[in-house]
Amino acid sequence: MSPTTRAGGFALTAGIVELTLTTAAIHASLGGLLFTLNAAGYVALAMAVTAAATIPHPLVRRFSWLPRVALAAYTAATIGGYVVMGPYFVLGWVTKAIEVAIVTLVVADLIRVHGSPSGLWWAIGDAFGRRGPADSAARS
Repeated sequence: MSPTTRAGGFALTAGIVELTLTTAAIHASLGGLLFTLNAAGYVALAMAVTAAATIPHPLVRRFSWLPRVALAAYTAATIGGYVVMGPYFVLGWVTKAIEVAIVTLVVADLIRVHGSPSGLWWAIGDAFGRRGPADSAARS
């Protein structure tokens, strides 16, 4: 991997983690069980994304897609929950903008790491021991 690619990966990961922790801090500041649990989820996912990007263990590398996909799904669910339930106020919309940026950066990072959506699909299959159609036919 070239130094430019590593620097780009570091910048993407740093941006994802920074925005995720910002959103966690906003949710934590709102109080209430739902917002506090949402903040805790964001902190846990920020730590998982950091671990997946930095720990060079083969098992961690094999499942490095999982925290990224989980963060994107969690963020999308948070956005959906806000749109459905509210309460609508300026800080809420600012937080949603931050969360859209998180999803955008996670998608960019997944494409950087796996090359395409199909590359991600193959990585998920590889993580669970499925290599592709030929492998499936051999098991039949």
